[in-house]
Amino acid sequence: ERHNLGLIVFDQDQIALDDPLWKKATWQKLLIGESIRKAGLHVENVCYADSDILVNHHAPNICELRAPGKIALVSVRKNLPYDLHLVLRRLYGHHNLPVQQDEACMGLFVFNVLEHADLMRGWFNKYDRNVQSVTGGGDQTHVNYEMQKWGSLTWLEYRFQAMWAYEMAWKYPFLYDRHGENQELVRECIEAALYANYFLHFAGSWHESEMWKKALTFSGESDAVLGKYQAYLDTPVTGQAKGQIKPGVLEPPV
Repeated sequence: ERHNLGLIVFDQDQIALDDPLWKKATWQKLLIGESIRKAGLHVENVCYADSDILVNHHAPNICELRAPGKIALVSVRKNLPYDLHLVLRRLYGHHNLPVQQDEACMGLFVFNVLEHADLMRGWFNKYDRNVQSVTGGGDQTHVNYEMQKWGSLTWLEYRFQAMWAYEMAWKYPFLYDRHGENQELVRECIEAALYANYFLHFAGSWHESEMWKKALTFSGESDAVLGKYQAYLDTPVTGQAKGQIKPGVLEPPV
């Protein structure tokens, strides 16, 4: 409502199940532009987002950040607000698994229907239903490859697809213990993560990726505080420094 955006939810396959090109449903993100065009909808830019992403509705309009002609992605490998190697050590170490190389997550991207619908359909057609991938036939690695090989990309900042697995490993590692059973504590940590980010993605198949179901909505009080906090962050700094002001001191030192 703030940004005059529409919402489209696909609840059926966009291609017949017996079609030789049918693949795991996640591939059908590449057919969104074509489907919108066939439906005759007047849509210019689309932000595809996995359904396990919570959105801070005080966030800026992500569609306005895509450069003309380009597809917008969020890297979860570069420009992180913390050390990737250390967060992966914490993340994988808890599960007794070796650290893996990370890659851009295809759970969110922004594209233009006119410019990219046919391009994405071409990528979809390139692979048949027998495609093999590390995600059990999913699109993650292949679409990453096709988009980055194509190369006309806008890389958005991490806050537009903050990964809950990273946030939890770095900021809230105590939730790995039995504290994860405390739903109120989990909800407060998720809200705190949204204070610093715009989109929070609960990607993955480990138990922490299901935690978003414990925090589907904010309380009215929490949302009001979040709104005021975002307004505070957006306020330009003015005035002159007054020196250190300590608690209980009404006037700053001269």
